[in-house]
Amino acid sequence: MSFKTDIEIAREAKKKPIMEIGEKLGIPAADLLPYGHDKAKVSQDFITSLADRPDGKLILVTAINPTPAGEGKTTTTVGLGDGLNRIGKKAVICIREASLGPNFGMKGGAAGGGYAQVVPMEEMNLHFTGDFHAITSAHNLLSAMIDNHIYWGNSLEIDQRRVVWRRVMDMNDRALRDVVSSLGGVANGFPRQTGFDITVASEVMAILCLSKDLEDLQKRLGDIVVAYTRDRTPIYCRDIKADGAMTVLLKDAMQPNLVQTLENNPAFVHGGPFANIAHGCNSVIATKTALKLGDYVVTEAGFGADLGAEKFFDIKCRKAGLKPAASVLVATVRAMKMNGGVAKADLGAENVAAVKKGCPNLGRHISNVKSFGVPVVVAINHFHSDTDAEIEAVKAYVAEQGAEAIVCKHWAHGSAGIEELAHKVVSMAESGTSNFSPIYPDEMSLFEKIETVAKRIYHADEVIADKSIRAQLKAWEEAGYGHFPVCMAKTQYSFSTDPNLRGAPTGHSVPVREVRLSAGAGFIVVICGEIMTMPGLPRAPAAETIRINESGFVEGLF
Repeated sequence: MSFKTDIEIAREAKKKPIMEIGEKLGIPAADLLPYGHDKAKVSQDFITSLADRPDGKLILVTAINPTPAGEGKTTTTVGLGDGLNRIGKKAVICIREASLGPNFGMKGGAAGGGYAQVVPMEEMNLHFTGDFHAITSAHNLLSAMIDNHIYWGNSLEIDQRRVVWRRVMDMNDRALRDVVSSLGGVANGFPRQTGFDITVASEVMAILCLSKDLEDLQKRLGDIVVAYTRDRTPIYCRDIKADGAMTVLLKDAMQPNLVQTLENNPAFVHGGPFANIAHGCNSVIATKTALKLGDYVVTEAGFGADLGAEKFFDIKCRKAGLKPAASVLVATVRAMKMNGGVAKADLGAENVAAVKKGCPNLGRHISNVKSFGVPVVVAINHFHSDTDAEIEAVKAYVAEQGAEAIVCKHWAHGSAGIEELAHKVVSMAESGTSNFSPIYPDEMSLFEKIETVAKRIYHADEVIADKSIRAQLKAWEEAGYGHFPVCMAKTQYSFSTDPNLRGAPTGHSVPVREVRLSAGAGFIVVICGEIMTMPGLPRAPAAETIRINESGFVEGLF
């Protein structure tokens, strides 16, 4: 059986001019800044004018831990948005932008798949509207200004050993994780050890995604702690006088991007923090704008619910005052088999026993999402190799967990294949049964917050942290940052910090390697296990097969 590739399907899309998509949402043409014919930014003036409108219902799409078999969370997000529009609801989709690093590495793009995609797919997975480049430039401008300040006399008395602001680039490059800068003599400044993170892990990315307007953006940028003096006094971005110029670089990037699905329904694609090393949600400004324009807003949170959904609830919703009405947990029969011990090469053969053995991973995610007070339905993203017996095994297991599982065929059939889920989501959202609450209060100590996530969400026995890390957390509490939520950076492949430990492990520990203060974003990053804030490329990166073909089209992105 042969199928068209995602990029082949995307190329055949009957796209409408972006002004028509804006018109569906009541956005005047004058308030759309077009980037070509099929994408545009929405003006801040228009967004501000929506303040008094009521909000629609917010629906979160999350998933089980990712496996090489693929889960299809973004595809389901797009399909559900199309499905809600198909059954007569005014629905808007909100997803993140794609990072170049994984596009040229191993993970691939982030525009959905099959007949549930957002287009233009190639542009979205490459430079798009330049938001990530603006974030990279703003971040590195601050880096340059810190080193420049030290070079020209260091009037702030920065301790060069305590500069905590690293540089970034939007590419996987392990060689840059740990570097020495300013070698070559007096003219090049003072040598010091530093490093690069990937742009999607930048605090500037997190700030852009959590800011409500340009004024809030500049204040948050000014709040960034970039270094310390010898007596441990913090030096802020505003002390370096970089916040104004950074805001100028980000003024267009701050405006949400409007595009469309294959079925010509509106989608906001804005911001892109990774969920394994950052907070994993699209921008607050895009989500809040969509809530003013649609009756339903379907958004996703990155990777499994242990990372993306937890951060969506505990960071984004807490900070932005959002109250999700319902959640969708995406799973596949294939992923259940992998969690049950089946090798990827053997996934095509029916194996009901392995499906049942792998289901506890799904069960734990169901109970975790429920613990936030949000009703949940399971979407079984259908593959042609799934058998009736395997599907029934998943449905029966989910029923035992007090939830319902619905087979969704949006990848193959678009909105027509996901109508049942759309109706279920409407009934859940309209029932008013959501009683959302984060799993820890602001006033809890930072280490207790880390323990709460580790024990309640990861089901770990303990958190292991050196005395120096505990002392650092205490110092931040004394400095007034104790009310911040924690942003856990760990592997996406397991509830534990061991990427090879599938299923629903218990009895494991969560080792904390490092903690970082994101004073502008308003959270503490907690780096666990071996997770890297600058990924590396795999042995055979996708970049090896990406090219422009004889017809001038991009090949190899998918």
